[in-house]
Amino acid sequence: MTENFDLIRAQADMHQQYFIGLQLMVSTREGPEASREWMFELFRTQHEDKFLSSFRKLGLEGLPDAVASAQYHVLSNTIGGVGVEFMRESDTKAWVRYRYPRWWLEGPAVCGIPDEAGEGFMRGWHANNGMSLGNPRLGFVCVSEDMTGEYGFCGYFKEFDHDLAEEDRLQYAKHERPPAFDPTAQPAPPAAEWDEARLAKANRNYAIEFVRNGVMALTRTLGRERAVELGVLTGKLTGLQQYTHLAKAVGASDGDASDAARFLAAMFEGMGDDAEITASATGVAVTQSGLRIVRGLDGDDRHDLLRCWCEVWKGTIASHRAFMNVEVAENGDRLLWNVAEA
Repeated sequence: MTENFDLIRAQADMHQQYFIGLQLMVSTREGPEASREWMFELFRTQHEDKFLSSFRKLGLEGLPDAVASAQYHVLSNTIGGVGVEFMRESDTKAWVRYRYPRWWLEGPAVCGIPDEAGEGFMRGWHANNGMSLGNPRLGFVCVSEDMTGEYGFCGYFKEFDHDLAEEDRLQYAKHERPPAFDPTAQPAPPAAEWDEARLAKANRNYAIEFVRNGVMALTRTLGRERAVELGVLTGKLTGLQQYTHLAKAVGASDGDASDAARFLAAMFEGMGDDAEITASATGVAVTQSGLRIVRGLDGDDRHDLLRCWCEVWKGTIASHRAFMNVEVAENGDRLLWNVAEA
């Protein structure tokens, strides 16, 4: 199967929008403290899963811990499609400045996410770098935040002259400003290893991981029933809202059940899954196999995530001008979709 970058990019966009929508859903339905707790749970989980392994892959070992930490955030976020700049002040103090538009707060969503979410994000990830590197003197100092009307998320990793207590691993110094940006000092992934195909897939997988880990972290924060309730509603609304944009990106038609099935199959191929279209007794069937969205998951995590994720695609079909019924059943490592005119 020849890879279609438009399909891969469309999946990256859809998962990004789902994650943004889920943030808004939690902040409006559950409030600032729930957003803080959820963001902490999500980013600490991702940190523990990814930081050290990707740290090594990016070739940062041997650098001073503060410098390596800052460069890590530039490299990992750049690969994921997020703009971050690096400024080295010394071996023990290195800055990062995240540029707008912010990936996880795209568009006017930045106006609907509470300050507390940013604190949970920083405590979950940035403040834990030192502990992961075995350096209890390394902390993160925030000088500007995303949702406070300053100039965006900015701060520095600093190695202090003493071990830091847990509550001191994140500090604030709003009076400080970063050094001048030097484009020649920016780290970059090796161009030979990061061609268009790999970058497109990395952007997609970056967004997918936020959805996977975001839903699972939300179940631990709110409990399974409430988390899935919000995740299902977010999925349906995301699909409804994003269909026209996705359809335009992949050349789909707002037509009948056959058109809808072709759209689903194309989008599933953008996940790296296999999709086969056949006629069914009541309409058009799509057999999806591979299921990248739940690879490596089982039990409640797999079940909860699939419930939320499938609603996205039900939402896209509900957005069609023609009314259609969509049913989906799980069969091992396959999803069996059926689209029929209502």
